[in-house]
Amino acid sequence: VIMSVSELSELNTGAIGPDLIDDGPIGTIHDHSRPENTGTLDEPVSTTILRDLNRVWIKMKHVLLISSSENKKLADWDLWGPLFLCLLLSITLSQGGGHENQAALIFAIVFVLVWCGAGIVTLNAVLLGGTISFLQSICVLGYCLAPLNLASIICRAVNHKVVNAVVCLFAFAWSTRASVGFMAALLPPERKLLGVYPVCLFYLTIGWLVMMQ
Repeated sequence: VIMSVSELSELNTGAIGPDLIDDGPIGTIHDHSRPENTGTLDEPVSTTILRDLNRVWIKMKHVLLISSSENKKLADWDLWGPLFLCLLLSITLSQGGGHENQAALIFAIVFVLVWCGAGIVTLNAVLLGGTISFLQSICVLGYCLAPLNLASIICRAVNHKVVNAVVCLFAFAWSTRASVGFMAALLPPERKLLGVYPVCLFYLTIGWLVMMQ
């Protein structure tokens, strides 16, 4: 069967579909089914950094104010904020080490203690049947270090035993309250106490290090 040129043109047009034909030059086919490029590879580095810093600040503000929407904000986890707070705490506590080698040792101890402690607390929550993900829990525990970071700076500036004890006790209660509200909601009701106890012990240990600097 011999088909005319016009019939072949109509057949090809129907096979391709009207939504794939662009109005541009002849032979140009545009696929509208592909999503728009919503990545961040083509944006300036400064824009990406400012956006990440804004997210970190929002989450830290919700922790410090113990906002009612804290759970929703911290559910969108990241590790930039916890890493910054851990480094800040390690640097602050290591400044009182005196000798350079001792300061480096204190920095390493605090850094490892924070991350390993957060990992153990998270593993305990998961084994108890919690619905929280590993990195999400690390994020929450890391952001809740913010009050203890403030306490370490205050204690470093004041350097008075009584004041340090009061400030550290308050910071410990603050950090524990901020983290327990999130962690307890994701644990089975009959196992909440078993999941919350390691959280308190984690912040108590860090608070003791801050007080003894």
